[in-house]
Amino acid sequence: MIIKPAQRTQSVKEYYFSRKLKEIDSLNSGRKAAGADKIVNLGIGAPDGMPPAQAIKALTDSAALSGNHAYQSYIGIPELREAFASWYGRYYKTDLDPETEIQPLVGSKEGILLISLAFVDKGDKVLVPDPGYPTYSSASKLVEAEIVTYDLKEENHWLPDFEALEKQDLSGVKIMWTNYPHMPTGAKATPELYQRLADFGNRHNILIVNDNPYSFILNDNPLSLLAADGAKKCCLELNSLSKAYNMSGWRIGMAAGSSELISQVLKVKSQMDSGMFKPLQLAAVEALSMEPEWFASLNAEYSLRRAAAGKIFDAIGAAYDKESCGMFLWGRIDNDNPLLEGTDPAKCPGERVSDNILYNAGVFITPGLIFGKNGNDYIRISLCAPVDVLEDAGRKIEKILKK
Repeated sequence: MIIKPAQRTQSVKEYYFSRKLKEIDSLNSGRKAAGADKIVNLGIGAPDGMPPAQAIKALTDSAALSGNHAYQSYIGIPELREAFASWYGRYYKTDLDPETEIQPLVGSKEGILLISLAFVDKGDKVLVPDPGYPTYSSASKLVEAEIVTYDLKEENHWLPDFEALEKQDLSGVKIMWTNYPHMPTGAKATPELYQRLADFGNRHNILIVNDNPYSFILNDNPLSLLAADGAKKCCLELNSLSKAYNMSGWRIGMAAGSSELISQVLKVKSQMDSGMFKPLQLAAVEALSMEPEWFASLNAEYSLRRAAAGKIFDAIGAAYDKESCGMFLWGRIDNDNPLLEGTDPAKCPGERVSDNILYNAGVFITPGLIFGKNGNDYIRISLCAPVDVLEDAGRKIEKILKK
């Protein structure tokens, strides 16, 4: 390399799943040569179902029109902003002004970095949950913020310990990242939780950013942080079509909040791209208009998958919440688990069990350590695999347990 990379990149590594998928590809090459089955990947939460048919039709029909291939507005077409506002009013009981309080995004993951760039200066502090989505930390590192973790623990139902937060040194904290329904644990939000978060943000002048893409999965009561009293003064919320409508590859998301906050996000975003492809926006409008029956059908399948994943955890001996929501199941590994035998004691229990299952059963289950130290004793199964695949994975794991 003829030049030195930016210093800020030295604080982050290639994304865990990017590295792990390379390893799995390499292992699969060896397994193929040996005549073994491919590894069953229960790691990433990429929905495998089809998007709504009417969204696909809107995409294909509008892509055939000559006027839809030019640069688009940075703030999205009016129809999309209005559809997002209607969606929030209908399902989250939250009023949003489509003109000023909604910013369409290229997936909500984009919003994590845009918000960090818009509000965080070098040396500012950012509250990040442990366990939590790794991108909150990586985006904070890229803007050279100081990361302050706050603990989420099973004994507190994976909710913030507000008494502990109040005792922390909050000077210099600009943003607090939250994510409910929670990934990776599946903990659900409550109106009381969201009100406490809004009150906390207003009391300490901290921007609370709630990442909310899982609110419809295995959950019949979707909630928004922005419905809490006073939330618009100190809160932003990210959301997307990825999970709720099986459209992860389409990269359609949004940020919502006060016009004052949204304008700052737009200031950064408008430097980075030239608007979303119009046929994608028109397709999103159709998806957002789906009736509740869409979610009932979606969750009927996820419910079967959660039960199948639960049987895997039962076989492994991992404790889990049978009523968790979202598209993952989160299981605790105790110190006497038989799958720890013969594994590297220098590693944490979750990673030891994950490695054992991967290398000996040909099944990849995510170790909880990638979400923070409070995930060290846990593993996570993605529900983005059909029941028969989950059952096949269970049989493979049971074989090594018998040995």
